Amino acid sequence: MKESGSRPHQSVTGLLVRWGSGDRAALDELVPLVYDELRKLANSYLRSKPGAHTLQATALVHEVYVRLADQESISFQHRAQFFGLAAKVMRDILVDHARRRLATKRGGDRLRVSLSQVDRSGRRPEVGLIALDDALKVLAATNPQHSRVIELRFFGGLTIEETAEVMTLSHATTERYWSFARAWLRRELAA
Repeated sequence: MKESGSRPHQSVTGLLVRWGSGDRAALDELVPLVYDELRKLANSYLRSKPGAHTLQATALVHEVYVRLADQESISFQHRAQFFGLAAKVMRDILVDHARRRLATKRGGDRLRVSLSQVDRSGRRPEVGLIALDDALKVLAATNPQHSRVIELRFFGGLTIEETAEVMTLSHATTERYWSFARAWLRRELAA
């Protein structure tokens, strides 16, 4: 999520502030600056799916744009907050898509993601996106900050530092939440 040079970073931040202030045209200017990162994120999710899939990374990014354009009263102070919101929107789109496929086709829960995409410590078995979403909802009911850390790291692709910044937590606290939430999810998804 790092941008090269200070100029693009200032441009993204400035556009986020303008968009948050009600300048709808700022989103149109912002998208080309963040498009490649959003597309890489979408590709990483979709690449882990087994078999043929009708959802393409480009379509996913475009749907994220459409949903972001519909947002009201947005306030950003930095780009990590934007990617946090984009992560939430992307998660919602992927879960909606998986649920529609499941509803139309038995065994249609074909979109799968792997926790190992973010957890570099080793390979983890793939888990169904719907099961992951359901588990995150259970976690959010008792530990909302832990759930948010997973969402930002896994769906948003944010680093620990960026996640800490978005959540206004210390690096050490964010690491603890990340470790706890991963262990909790592994146990929950294995059950």
